[in-house]
Amino acid sequence: MNNNTVYVGMDVHKESFSLCAFTIEADKGMHYQRTEPDFKNVLKYLDYLRTIYGHDVNFVCGYEAGCLGYTLYHQLTSHNVNCIILAPTTMLEQRGKKRIKTDKRDAEIIGRCLAQHNYSPVHIPTAKDEETKEYLRMRDDHKLALKKIKQQILSFCLRHNYRYDGNSHWTTTHIKWLKSLKPEALYKEILDEYMLTYTTLCDKIERMDKRIEELANQVEYHEPVQKLSCFIGIKKHTALSVLVEVGDFKRFADAQHFASYLGLVPGEDSSGDGQTRLGITKAGNRHIRLLLMESAQCFARGQVGFKSKELKARQYGNTPQVIAYADKANERLRRRYYKMVLGKSKKHNVAKAAIARELACFIWGMMTDNIA
Repeated sequence: MNNNTVYVGMDVHKESFSLCAFTIEADKGMHYQRTEPDFKNVLKYLDYLRTIYGHDVNFVCGYEAGCLGYTLYHQLTSHNVNCIILAPTTMLEQRGKKRIKTDKRDAEIIGRCLAQHNYSPVHIPTAKDEETKEYLRMRDDHKLALKKIKQQILSFCLRHNYRYDGNSHWTTTHIKWLKSLKPEALYKEILDEYMLTYTTLCDKIERMDKRIEELANQVEYHEPVQKLSCFIGIKKHTALSVLVEVGDFKRFADAQHFASYLGLVPGEDSSGDGQTRLGITKAGNRHIRLLLMESAQCFARGQVGFKSKELKARQYGNTPQVIAYADKANERLRRRYYKMVLGKSKKHNVAKAAIARELACFIWGMMTDNIA
């Protein structure tokens, strides 16, 4: 950027935008303004700054990733404004327990980060990826609602001493038992409403899963989804979610950077000669991290080197090199899990987090063709 560049920090909220101009020469935020949450007000603010810095000024605008998603970015870029979405976990942070946090200060911090390049930009997905991602997340929201209604039904039965003698809940037998219950008075209506909600959600999720199968078989997703499905614990839903959430895997220099982006690397709090290892950072994309943690649980059962019929069916159609790479990963991760839990007495959750990190590294290798 030339010397006539102004960095515009935007602290954006649902109710308001807080804007400030930051220049390297001044090294501070100036011309603060609070506006209604409309991109047109940002354009008016830029016109105002041109009267101060000249009409040949270059603007670099930025805001933190948050509730507004990519809407403001697309609105500004469509008007030829250079806009960047900053990843909050990579931005300059004010140290100290006691800090003053206001919208004005946050806008200045964003402007300073832009000027000093002290941030990592958020990847902007394609329109197709964004649509698919929203659909997958909607399905996951319904799955969470189904989990909650299951808990509510079981709690209702326990409160009124309806005890199921079977081994597992939510099997066909258990559901028949629930429908055969005959509570008295208003309790019958309550249970019926609970069961109606449960049935409705099950039908919705089944319909959504079929739609996800159709999306995964589309031309742009079919081949990478087929590759990722070669790993244990990764089916079409997880594979498609990883693809649309990450976008371009080659933007990560190596597998370690990809694992760090997912927050699966251990934190550290060291000073001098003392070293303290912490749990995983949990920074970055929470959605993929949870999916890979669920996938890692599949390595906690089964024999090392064993391939189920379902896994063989998922691997069918891939090249021998892809299948061999996936088999090497599956065998290594399962062997490593057993070694950590049985050999080193690690806690199950600690071992699963370690397996999820390595699985992320193998995924990066698969998607960037580093499978040698």
